[in-house]
Amino acid sequence: MSTFAMFEELVSDETGRPARVDWVGREACYVLDDSGFNRYVDAEQVDRQVLRFFKEQVDEHRHLAVRGMLQFMGKDDIFSKTELEYQIDHMEDRGLEVLPVQVREMLRSLGFRVVIDFHGDLVRVELPQELPPGWEID
Repeated sequence: MSTFAMFEELVSDETGRPARVDWVGREACYVLDDSGFNRYVDAEQVDRQVLRFFKEQVDEHRHLAVRGMLQFMGKDDIFSKTELEYQIDHMEDRGLEVLPVQVREMLRSLGFRVVIDFHGDLVRVELPQELPPGWEID
């Protein structure tokens, strides 16, 4: 169980209603409104499903993803590439970390959204169809 919700303000139910974050004791939960009944879903359970989704997407296009991230960071050396690939390989092993507010706002403005059902199962992750200007991969 986690004391924070990694994707706060980015999670909604299948009808598009945003989930709010609340705590049961010290454990963070996404709260979904089910016709007036609040359903509490363990935030860590949802967050790990989203991270697993990201890892699968990166693995599917690993070469392009690594090249794009290195370009975004302004690095092009073997050490940075090795470190980045290690981070990708161990993405799920690391502890969950709070996403800074600026990152969440950027993701929301790009159209990123996590959709879950009332049991906390990942239904889909909505990603932007186009990258913002300057994010193209050469």
